[in-house]
Amino acid sequence: MTAPSTAPAAGRGGRWIQQWDPEDETFWNETGEKIARRNLWFSVFSEHIGFSVWTLWSVLVLFMGPKYGLTPADKFMLTSMVTLVGAVVRVPYTFAVAVFGGRNWTIISAGLLLIPTIAAFVVMHPGTSFSTFLVVGLLAGVGGGNFASSMTNINAFFPLRKKGWALGLNAGGGNIGVPVIQLVALAIIGASGGPRVLLGIYIPLIVVAAVLAALFMDNLASVKNDTGAARDAAKDAHTWIMSLLYIGTFGSFIGYSFAFGQVLQNQFGRTPLQAAYVTFIGPLLGSLIRPVGGWLADRYGGSKITLWNFVVMGAATAVLVFASMQKSLPLFTTAFVVLFVLSGLGNGSTYKMIPGIFQAKAVAKGLQGEEAAAYGRRLSGASMGLIGAVGALGGVGINLAFRQSFLSYHSGTGAFVAFLAFYAVAFAVTWAVYLRRPAAQAQAKASGSEAKQQLSYAEV
Repeated sequence: MTAPSTAPAAGRGGRWIQQWDPEDETFWNETGEKIARRNLWFSVFSEHIGFSVWTLWSVLVLFMGPKYGLTPADKFMLTSMVTLVGAVVRVPYTFAVAVFGGRNWTIISAGLLLIPTIAAFVVMHPGTSFSTFLVVGLLAGVGGGNFASSMTNINAFFPLRKKGWALGLNAGGGNIGVPVIQLVALAIIGASGGPRVLLGIYIPLIVVAAVLAALFMDNLASVKNDTGAARDAAKDAHTWIMSLLYIGTFGSFIGYSFAFGQVLQNQFGRTPLQAAYVTFIGPLLGSLIRPVGGWLADRYGGSKITLWNFVVMGAATAVLVFASMQKSLPLFTTAFVVLFVLSGLGNGSTYKMIPGIFQAKAVAKGLQGEEAAAYGRRLSGASMGLIGAVGALGGVGINLAFRQSFLSYHSGTGAFVAFLAFYAVAFAVTWAVYLRRPAAQAQAKASGSEAKQQLSYAEV
């Protein structure tokens, strides 16, 4: 097996690897795994900082007391719009990896994080208008795009048998940027510091992320944008089905990350410091368990883990409805943290399903070996950007639901009822599409490829 060449591609600067075949076990064991893991670690760090900047305003609103003149509805609207931009930019970020190279785009995307962070440092003081806060908050949405480009890049480095673990670790390490920035904020609030101290800490960290990517990451010349693959992925029903499921898992994670502190303040009268003491726990545990979700999916099948995960998410949400109506802060906080953990577990299992689904389609078409693997990589890579973007829109829906619930009922109870209904729908879809075993008679009538595809989906 020829080792990968790191000589620059013609007309391209930077660290480029010309040959990359992770499905070849000899190449993987001798050369590929070491390179892939190195790129994974520095991708995780950059994506981690991106998540921190994206969720920056979930923390900043805790600092913004009455003197800032913002209502609870204003704050939920602000975090909703930040989430929206983060969801939308995931689509172009997905394709940027092939245009610029994974390493090069990581440098660029990390550098772009300086814009919203410095802008927030300038405007963060009482007397700034809501419209100004909204515009600056929208800039922070670029941090949400780092996830899509990072996942697309790491997906290309690892073989199918390792994707669940690698993608789970990459995403979990990025997700953990949410609780880390909340922990830093807790320390600053506890020390009577202001929001500009928080921003002053993250500005140099952004520079460090860009420099480390430049020094230690690589570009894969084999990763190319395939507009045909993007069209095929957009036409495939599974892309949109998985988008719906990802709304339920990642949409829940990011939406609750933005909203948890505000719900504690507005519904239970917690001070910023009291809210900050607990808001980091859910995102932290949800981030740490995401690789476990990927590992469980590798071992038992992503569809099975996802199905039962939605069952337990529904149960936790039902407890939240009860706790909200009873005004029980301990039960409410415990159930919310459990829901965070389940959203993280589901993040790992749903994302693992994506390459498995398209691999099953390749098998159903009669493809084998590298041809089947290439087909799976082509469509799964193209679909990941769309699924990640649509899934993040769930965070927008969650914050808008909370905004309306507080406007209408002065509590989050109405929003939780809506979330419970959504998890029931997600459970039904997962079962119907990926786990429902057709009757023996139906299987007998089905064509060989159709039967094989249906059975393969049960294992994704």
